[in-house]
Amino acid sequence: MIPLAELHCHLEGAAGPALVRRLAARNGVLLPATIFAGEARFAFADFADFLRVYDLAAGCIRAPEDYYDVTLAYLAACAGEGAVYVELMSSPDHAAAAGMTYADHLEGIVAAIAEARRAHGIVGRVIVTCVRHFGPERAVEVARQAVADPHSLVVGFGMGGDESAYSAADFAPAFQLAHDAGLPCTVHAGEFGGPESVRAALAALPVSRLGHGVRAVEDPELVRMLVDRGVTLEVCPTSNVATGVYGGYGEHPFRALRDAGCRVTLNSDDPPYFGTTIGREYRLAADEFGLSDAALAGVTRTAITAGFADAATKAGLLARLDAWTET
Repeated sequence: MIPLAELHCHLEGAAGPALVRRLAARNGVLLPATIFAGEARFAFADFADFLRVYDLAAGCIRAPEDYYDVTLAYLAACAGEGAVYVELMSSPDHAAAAGMTYADHLEGIVAAIAEARRAHGIVGRVIVTCVRHFGPERAVEVARQAVADPHSLVVGFGMGGDESAYSAADFAPAFQLAHDAGLPCTVHAGEFGGPESVRAALAALPVSRLGHGVRAVEDPELVRMLVDRGVTLEVCPTSNVATGVYGGYGEHPFRALRDAGCRVTLNSDDPPYFGTTIGREYRLAADEFGLSDAALAGVTRTAITAGFADAATKAGLLARLDAWTET
């Protein structure tokens, strides 16, 4: 089994319908039945509706115990598919909306990461993320929380949400605060926003990775810039198809970006919403994009080296990958 690695999964979006229903029952939350499509999928009409359904489901996570359950379930599932390293994007904004402090939500996450390492051998880390459509002031507050309460397992800062809200430059204070405190940064760009979204992010924010970034393919000069700067793209093919960024895998630019020299990784984004897993993304890359086992191992190597973990952790993960390639 090829060792897998993932850099782009929203923790609150990793809870599937069955777990969300259990959390809702535990916490006395009434959910509209319309957010579910059967037992294993969520139902949404478009990206705006996806954000609405996501927020409703995430609102069932209301205690450190809930974050523990979501984190452990996801990491265990990833380990079962051969994943050795996962960076989870947590949202203090969603935790705050449910009445939790930053420390509360982190308590459950880090306890589950430790248990997943002990029980399944998988290494987990946390990227604290702000939500773009919640605004720049809230983003600064999230960055302040992460900086004021450092933890060895919190290894980065990022931003998700609606790409059309505000400008990238509006969030420069939040990102600079995190960057100056030693947290490497990533940002969603080039998903629904076109190449101009990627250019704006690179110009305004101290980022070494881009969440998605796929629309850069529409601007060859921008692609060359990504290659020259060594920016890593956290590519989520099934997410892009499910949300209508591309009409199908045949239209997806993963292979074109890779062939152009971009550093690309494979990721599941919000797996139960899109009917995928990190293992499925690797299988699709083989079936739809023609990647060999050696090429897929190279994707894992890119993810580990571009990960925000410390050097010793990366060295250990690369040793595990090297052991597989030598068999």
